[in-house]
Amino acid sequence: MAVAEFKIEGAVRHVRLTRPEKRNALNPEMISILTEAFTIPPRPGERLVLVEAEGTVFSAGIDLRERDGTASGIKPFEQMLHAMETFPLPVIGKVQGAAIAGGNELALHCDLVIASKTAKFGMSPAQLGLAPSWFLCKKLQEVAGPVATRRILFLGDPLSAEEFYKLGIISHLAEPDELDAVTQKVVDRIAANAPMALKAIKSVLVRQMEFRDDIQHDDLDKVLGTVRESEDAREGIAAFLERRKPNFQER
Repeated sequence: MAVAEFKIEGAVRHVRLTRPEKRNALNPEMISILTEAFTIPPRPGERLVLVEAEGTVFSAGIDLRERDGTASGIKPFEQMLHAMETFPLPVIGKVQGAAIAGGNELALHCDLVIASKTAKFGMSPAQLGLAPSWFLCKKLQEVAGPVATRRILFLGDPLSAEEFYKLGIISHLAEPDELDAVTQKVVDRIAANAPMALKAIKSVLVRQMEFRDDIQHDDLDKVLGTVRESEDAREGIAAFLERRKPNFQER
């Protein structure tokens, strides 16, 4: 069975994570399928993309059992998110459960997020001895703002969907049994809008974000790469997989 799938039905391109037995953790195969889903240009009649997931968890993030700790390992994930962020049509995320680390980034690279009140969002890399890349940090700060970003990254603890909604990070909040209906209402409303207008608005929003990519950050990439390959990272990931508290050492 595929770990992710996408299909076009009328005005909507459906992108679905289908690895619930692994908490929809993002492995290379899943990232490749998602990249393809956001690389194929829209067909006539398409108005938006809906991203959702099977099971009770939206996504637990990068699959640590299949993780490549080098800079080259993070690139495919970033490239997928970039394709998603710059897709010519609005991208809507439907989040029914936890969206953690890479799962959080996947949600926040959607243009709008509709979440169940039982969902949780968070960035836990610091608890694992890791640090998010420049690309991931800049998106979080853009969406969440400087203070909320520091709270999310430095503490690493997940926040409720209600807290994310109050912070203005997600656009819609729904009771669990009303998530499908609220999502469908938003999808139908966007699909009813003028296609040229939707594409033009998305183009303007994408262009306004491009200035971030011109900021020099090669030195920071080296620092972050050192963290990804550090003893702290190895200990943090091992502790997570072994379900124990990490023993980080001062070096």
